[in-house]
Amino acid sequence: MDDESEDAYDLFSGYDSYREYNSSELSDDISSGIGDSSFDEEENEESSSLQQSSSVTNKANEENSAEPAICEMCGIVGTRGTFFSKTKRFCNVSCSRSYSSNSKKASILARLQGKPPTKKAKVLHKASWSAKIKAFLNSQSTGQTADGTPAGQDALTLGFDWGKYITEGNFEAAPVTCFRHVPLCNQWDDVVEGIKVESLNTDAVLPSRVYWISSVVKIAGYKALLQYEGFEDDSSHNYWCNLGTVEIHPIGWCAVNSKILVPPQSILSKFTNWREYLMKKLVGSHTIPVDFHIKMTESFRCPFRQGMRVEAVDKMKMSRVRSAVVDTVIGGRMRLLYEDGEKNDDFWCHMTSPLIHPVGWAQKVGHNIKPPDLKRFEMSSHPTFRKVYCDAVPHLFKQMRVAYPEGTWFEEGMKLEAIDPLNLGNICVATVCKILLDGYLMVGLDSTPSADGSEWFCYHASSPSMFPVGFCNKYDIELTPPAGYSKEAFSWDEYLEKTGSRAAPARLFNNDCPNHGFEPGMKLEAVDLMEPRLICVATITHVARRLLRINFDGWDVEYDQWVDCESPDIYPVGWCELIGYQLQPPVEDEPKEEPKPKEVKRKKKTAFGKRRKKNPQGKKSAKKTKSATNTKNISNQQHEEPKRKYCKKAKAVKETPLTDNRENPDLSRPEDKNDLANKLGVEVLPSTSTGKSLDLLPADPEMEENCSRENICSPKSEEEEIFTVQIKEEEMEVCELEQVKSQDMKKEIKEEEEVNI
Repeated sequence: MDDESEDAYDLFSGYDSYREYNSSELSDDISSGIGDSSFDEEENEESSSLQQSSSVTNKANEENSAEPAICEMCGIVGTRGTFFSKTKRFCNVSCSRSYSSNSKKASILARLQGKPPTKKAKVLHKASWSAKIKAFLNSQSTGQTADGTPAGQDALTLGFDWGKYITEGNFEAAPVTCFRHVPLCNQWDDVVEGIKVESLNTDAVLPSRVYWISSVVKIAGYKALLQYEGFEDDSSHNYWCNLGTVEIHPIGWCAVNSKILVPPQSILSKFTNWREYLMKKLVGSHTIPVDFHIKMTESFRCPFRQGMRVEAVDKMKMSRVRSAVVDTVIGGRMRLLYEDGEKNDDFWCHMTSPLIHPVGWAQKVGHNIKPPDLKRFEMSSHPTFRKVYCDAVPHLFKQMRVAYPEGTWFEEGMKLEAIDPLNLGNICVATVCKILLDGYLMVGLDSTPSADGSEWFCYHASSPSMFPVGFCNKYDIELTPPAGYSKEAFSWDEYLEKTGSRAAPARLFNNDCPNHGFEPGMKLEAVDLMEPRLICVATITHVARRLLRINFDGWDVEYDQWVDCESPDIYPVGWCELIGYQLQPPVEDEPKEEPKPKEVKRKKKTAFGKRRKKNPQGKKSAKKTKSATNTKNISNQQHEEPKRKYCKKAKAVKETPLTDNRENPDLSRPEDKNDLANKLGVEVLPSTSTGKSLDLLPADPEMEENCSRENICSPKSEEEEIFTVQIKEEEMEVCELEQVKSQDMKKEIKEEEEVNI
């Protein structure tokens, strides 16, 4: 390949100039200034058209605001009242700019046909691209789309990493081509493993954003595992990226937009001639389409606008619909507010969902509708209801396929199998309860019969949620039998004969089975239809023709849901990240904490001499002893509880002989009584008139007063007197043997013992 052919696409102008970074930055500023000046005249025309359109807005809304219109640039269908300028040819400003003749001169097709673009064409091409993907860039950076819809970029996945999850579990994600309602589903066949792209270089030391060429190693939905060129077999620097973001571009994008190609810093010195290395790698390789992001942006357009009125199913009562207003549109999903509900009474669904209909649909087909009750709730203060300007026209909704076969049609009383809308993991025995117009049916479940029809729900004849009799048995699916029947003993033939009904003919159902490509074990993002504002990480566990069983990762099988392969409530991996919607991560099992052994609390021993509570009867309490540090020399017997101490002492007294060598002194003898009184220091009272035995009282007046208060002078038996005298004598001997140094300590101990006795 000669030099002329190498420079035809000017792929390496950025790489050659990254060493002269300052000069390239200056040229970039100049080119951007030229681009801005080339559109001065166009911007003036647009500003004047905006002023003119604002003056005729009211008139257009009154005359033909509900008339359908088609954008001549992107082909989106909407109402004329919402289109741009007074001619109503384009849906917004970006489409008007992209349609200009100057942008056509910078066509990418000319460069692909081998015609090298001129400097002026580069500038015009850059301006047209920036105008076309302006809305997409804003949604990625500011969190708002072109029509003001919040994209919620700040509410991404809360730390959940699809790449790490797929790598660690070695999972397989469902391809984007399986989802017919998502962006670039038809163009995703061009995105294969091995293609080359220009991606943001995160391993660089330059102050501005620089890029480098990467190879796609693995694809999982919108996510791709990329490897920078130059790392060869080293996978330690591989990283996951969403191919729909603005950081991924086709080969040649940097050259067209004057961006710099810089090798990663860690391998900068690996090759001396990076130009030659890249040429060898790029020869014969493929890249993503040049209009990749343009088509991505166009596919995100939604014909519904905030403030449009629709009829939506009542989530509190499935047998009727209610009037609702579009509040939010993001990625084709809409948040609806019921007009007669509270401010937070909302309902989420996709714009192609069969649960929403144009205004007047219920009256047309004969469906039950809840009458408005605007007096009950005052919704005029809600910003959404102040913007209600029109009813959504019928062509904005998904058109149902109506086919009336010759012969028999659905009739009331026919039996079939249908998905329970309130428990989407069950397929139940059902009955056609009412025939509506335009191919709609009211179906009721035999497991929960309803006489008043409050449990019925509406299905179209072509709905993939209804199946002929025997479908579950054929595809090994558990069927929920009618009330009073067991799952094992239920038989369709016996049930039809017993009820006197007949099965709906199989030819009346939707028997089409497209080659959807879904397989068990594939990962995807699915809406929790019982809480449709939530989108969760999910896995396909069962496939029966076009019917898919979805399990939410981390949840039990009782929360599984049956959905159709073309359901708008399932999305490829990376869809939430692409539009900035919050993804619910899998529920992880909380680790079981081992119970800690209970610590046995040791009971604190009561210190000897602790002050006791006062007796309410007026008994004198013992004085507080000194601290425990001053009683270390006291024997262990003194530190034990008083009751135990006294018991031991009483036992020792019985074994200790009296000082006068008399085992049992006779207190009836005056000599023995006087000897004991003198020894103990007590006084002998004279005998009373009653003839009862005399008592021994202490000679101390204070002790005498205490004894009188405690009524110890009451008559006692002879054995009690002997035992009392023995205890007092033994206590005195113990105190003498231990040689208590402090006299105060002796008095306190003695007083406490006497009080306890």
